[in-house]
Amino acid sequence: MTGGPKHFAKWAALAADEDHPDADLTEETFRVRLTTGDEALLALWSRHLNDWDFAESAPWAPDVPPRTPQRRAAAYDRLRLGEDLRKVLDELVRVSEVPGATVITREFTPWYTPERAEARSFYWRAYERKLRAKGWSPEAVAGLDEASRAVVERLSDPEQTAARKAKGLVVGYVQSGKTANFTGVAAKAVDAGYRLVIVLGGTLNMLRAQTQRRLDMELIGQENILRGADPDDVDSLVGVDYVGDDEEWPEFVRHGGRPSTRGAFDIERLTTRDNDYKSLAQGIRALEFEKREPTRPLHDPSNLHHAAARVMVVKKNKGVLEKLVKDLKQIHGILGELPALIIDDESDQASVNTSNPKKWEQGRTDRTAINKLISELLGLLPRAQYVGYTATPFANVFVDPSDGDDIFPSDFLISLPRPAGYMGVQDFHDLDSAVPHEERTYTDSQEKAHVRGIYDSTGDRLQEAMDAFVLSGALKLYRAAHGVPEGPFRHHTMLVHESVKKDDHAELALRINSMWHEAGYASTAGHTRLAALWESDHAKVSEARAAGLPVPASYEELRSHVSRARQLIGSGSRPVIVVNGDSDSYFDQLDLDFDRTPNVWKILVGGTKLSRGFTVEGLTVTYYRRTTQQADTLMQMGRWFGFRPGYRDLVRLYIGREEAYRRNETADLYEAFEAVCRDEELFRGQLARYAELVDGRPQLTPSQVPPLVAQHLPWLKPSARNKMFNAELVEIRSPGEWVEPSAYPAAGAAADLRHNVEMWKPVLDRLDAPPVTLAGGGTTYEALVSTVDHDTLLKVLCELRWSEPRQFSPHLESLVEAGNLNAPIDDWVVIAPQQTSGRRTEGRVLGSRPLSLARRTRRRNDLFGAISEPKHRPSVLRIAGSGEAPHGNETVESLVRPRRGAVVLYPVVEGDPVLSTDGSIDPRRLVMAFTLVAPGDSARAGRGLLRFRARDNGRSGHAIVDLQDS
Repeated sequence: MTGGPKHFAKWAALAADEDHPDADLTEETFRVRLTTGDEALLALWSRHLNDWDFAESAPWAPDVPPRTPQRRAAAYDRLRLGEDLRKVLDELVRVSEVPGATVITREFTPWYTPERAEARSFYWRAYERKLRAKGWSPEAVAGLDEASRAVVERLSDPEQTAARKAKGLVVGYVQSGKTANFTGVAAKAVDAGYRLVIVLGGTLNMLRAQTQRRLDMELIGQENILRGADPDDVDSLVGVDYVGDDEEWPEFVRHGGRPSTRGAFDIERLTTRDNDYKSLAQGIRALEFEKREPTRPLHDPSNLHHAAARVMVVKKNKGVLEKLVKDLKQIHGILGELPALIIDDESDQASVNTSNPKKWEQGRTDRTAINKLISELLGLLPRAQYVGYTATPFANVFVDPSDGDDIFPSDFLISLPRPAGYMGVQDFHDLDSAVPHEERTYTDSQEKAHVRGIYDSTGDRLQEAMDAFVLSGALKLYRAAHGVPEGPFRHHTMLVHESVKKDDHAELALRINSMWHEAGYASTAGHTRLAALWESDHAKVSEARAAGLPVPASYEELRSHVSRARQLIGSGSRPVIVVNGDSDSYFDQLDLDFDRTPNVWKILVGGTKLSRGFTVEGLTVTYYRRTTQQADTLMQMGRWFGFRPGYRDLVRLYIGREEAYRRNETADLYEAFEAVCRDEELFRGQLARYAELVDGRPQLTPSQVPPLVAQHLPWLKPSARNKMFNAELVEIRSPGEWVEPSAYPAAGAAADLRHNVEMWKPVLDRLDAPPVTLAGGGTTYEALVSTVDHDTLLKVLCELRWSEPRQFSPHLESLVEAGNLNAPIDDWVVIAPQQTSGRRTEGRVLGSRPLSLARRTRRRNDLFGAISEPKHRPSVLRIAGSGEAPHGNETVESLVRPRRGAVVLYPVVEGDPVLSTDGSIDPRRLVMAFTLVAPGDSARAGRGLLRFRARDNGRSGHAIVDLQDS
C-alpha cells in the first residue's frame, strides 16, 4: 500500500481475486492471525503503521501532526477498519509519540516527492533491511527514514538543468549514531541520482577505515565489493578486502546479484578498507561516466539513472585531500554535469577554522588547510552538496565569518531527536527534578544511580572505580550465561581521563597497572572488597534499574564470573592501554580496532584522543578529572554518552565534584557539564519552537542562527574585528514559556549590582503580606506573593544592567511591544519563594522583610547555570496560563487571570552571605535574579516568535557581513 493507507477491504478483495482466489482476507481473519502470533504479518503491519505515523507530510491526512494518536486514527479511517481491529493494532503496534527532527531551513523547491523516493529506492531498501536484521525496531527505522528524507529533500534536484549547491548541518548527540543517519542519506541520495559521494571520515586511518567498513557492510554490499570476483576462488580475490579476514563478512548486505543486473546501478568504491584515496591513476578513468545519450549531459535522467555511482571515504588529511583536489582539476567537462554529495563527519573537527574564542577576540583566524581544501572541492564540483555532521550545536560553523561563503550551513540546519535507548545528559543529571536532593533514591535519581565523586572520606576512589569495572564485567558475563545476547558485551572498557600531557598518561598508566596487580582480585581480600561494593552499590542500583535483566541474588553467584572478567582484562599481562598518539602507526600497534578485534576488555588512559573522534566501545566505567573552558570541547569529552543495551544499570561515572573543588584540585566538572548541557537542551528546544512555519514560511533561517547561539555563549562572536552578524536579533516572544536570564553583572561590577537591586525596590516593598503556600506538580513551597501592573514591571526591567545585554534585550523588546498587541499584558504576579528548612539563610534587602537568599555559582564566562528551582515551575506556569491543568491549590487558582504573567524573584548570593547586625545584606553583594513567564494568551496568530533585522538586505542569506558595509 505505497503512497498511503487505502481501503483495506477493497485492497484485500483485489489481492484475493488476482493472486489467491481462495484466500480468506477478511478483517476478522486478519485480527485472529495478529492475536495468535503471526510474526511476519505483525512485522509487515508494524512497518506500514510506523511509516504512516512518522511521515512528516501526508497528503492523505493534511494538517494532522505525525507521531500522534490523531495521525494513527486518520490512517485507520483511510483503511476503514473496525473498532475491534483498531484496538488490536493499537495494542500490538503502539503509537510512538517521540519528537521528530527539528528543521531550520530556507525556502526551497520540493523535488524529492514520496512517489519519486518510492520509484528509486534500491539502496535505501537494502539498508532498511539491514537495519531490521540488526534488531532495529520498526519505529526506529521509520524515524531514520524521515530524518534522512529531511536532509535529502533539501539538497538540489540531481536532475535539474541549473547547477546549484546546497549546504547544511545535521546536529546529533555525542555517540548517538550519526553514522546511521548519513548512511541513510547516502543511500537515498545515490538512489535519487547523486553519482559521486565523498565522505570525509576522521583524521586517522583507523577512524576512516571504520567509516569505510560501515558503509561497505550496510550500504555498498558484497556484490559491489567483489565486482564479479568469485568468493570461492582464492586467486580472483587478490586485492579484495574483508573476504577471509573479517568474521562479519557473511553479514555484509547482499543485493541478490550485481545491482546493474537487477534494474538498479552499481557502486564503485574509489577507496577501500585498507586504502585511503591515493590517486586517480585508475580514478580518472573511474570518473569517466558512460552516457546512454552522448549528446545529453550526465545529469539528464536518460543518462543519470543508468550510470554507476562512485563512493570514496577520505581521511581529513592535508596530503590526501590535496591529491584529490589535484586529480579533480585534471578532469574537464564532466565535473560540471556530475551531481556530487560531500558528507563531512565531525564537521567541527579540522573542517572549520580555529574554534579558540581567545583568537576570535584578538581578531585572528588562521584559515586551516582542511577548510581551504573543502572549499576547493566545492569550487571544482558545481553540483556538489555539502552536509556536515556534528554533535555540538555550538560548533563554530555557526559563527566563523570565513565560512560564510563555503561550508556555513546556509540552506538548512537539522537537529536530530534523542534516539531511543541512548544514555545522554538526562541519564546522568537530575535536570529539573522536583524531588528534594536528600529524598532522592536509586529509582528516581540519575545522579544517585550512576554518578560518583572521585574522592571519599578515605581519599581517591580510583581503586573503587577499577573494582566497579571488574564487577560490571562479571555481571555482563553473568547475564550472557543467563540468556542475554552476548553482542553488547563483546567489548568492555574503562576510561581514565585526567590530563592532556603524555608524561602524565605514562605515570598514571604505571600507577593503575601497579594497582591492578596489587588489587588481589583472585584473593579472599579482593573478593571481600568486591562483595562489599556489590552490596553497597551495584545490587541496589540493579534492583531499581535492571529492567528485567538477570541479576544475581548474592555475590557468591558472581565469583566464577569475576575470575573470568579478571582474565579477560589482564590478558597479555596488559590491563592498561595508553591512548594518546597522533599517528596511524601508533594506533595500529595498540590493537584497539573494535571492529576487527574479537574482545577488547581494557582500561584506557589518555587525553584528547579519548575526548574526540575515538569511539570507545563497551564503555562502562569512567574516571574523569580533566577540565576545559570551551563548551564544545567539554561536550565532546562526554565519552560516557551512548547506547548501553543490556548494561545501562552498570554504568558508573566517577567525576570531579564539590569536594574536589574545595581541595583546589579540580573544578566541579559534573556541574560544568550540567551547565553546558542545559544550554544545549535549551537551544535545541528553542530551535524546535522556531522551526514551526508561520503562514507557510520559516520564521528562522540558518543565517539567523548565530545570534541565537551567542545568547547562550557570549564569547561566540564573529572573529575578525571588521565583521558582524548580518542578522540582528530584535525580539523573542515566549508566551507561556519559562524565561531565565543568566548574564547578570559579576562581582567586579558592584555599582551595577547595587543599581539593579535598587530598581527592584518598588516591587520588593509590595512583598509585605505573610507568606502563602503554593503547590503544583506534587510539591508545595512557601512564598511571598504580590501583584504589579505591567508598566511598573516594565520600568524595572528596562533599567536593569547586564554583563551581556543582548541576552535579555530581545525578550524585553517583546514585553515592550506587548502593549501594541490585541491582547496586551495587564499585570504580573510576583513570587519570592521562601525556604523553611533550618539551614535557610535570610536577609533584608533595602529595608524589605527577610527574604530567603539563594546560593548559586557562575559556571563560565560570568553566566549562571540554573537559577530557578524545578518545584516552583508548575504553579508559576499555571498562573501565567501556559496550558498547565488546574493544580487543585486554592491559592494558585485564585491568582490565575487572563493576560496575567508571573515573575519569580531569587535574591542570589555567591559564596557565604555577609549580613549586617540588623540582618541586611549589602546590595553590592547581591544578584537580584529572576525568571518570568509571559501570559500564554498574549500570543497572536500569524505572528512569528522571532523578529530580526538584516544589516545588509542585499545579502540576506549571508550569516556574516563586513562592518564597514553595514
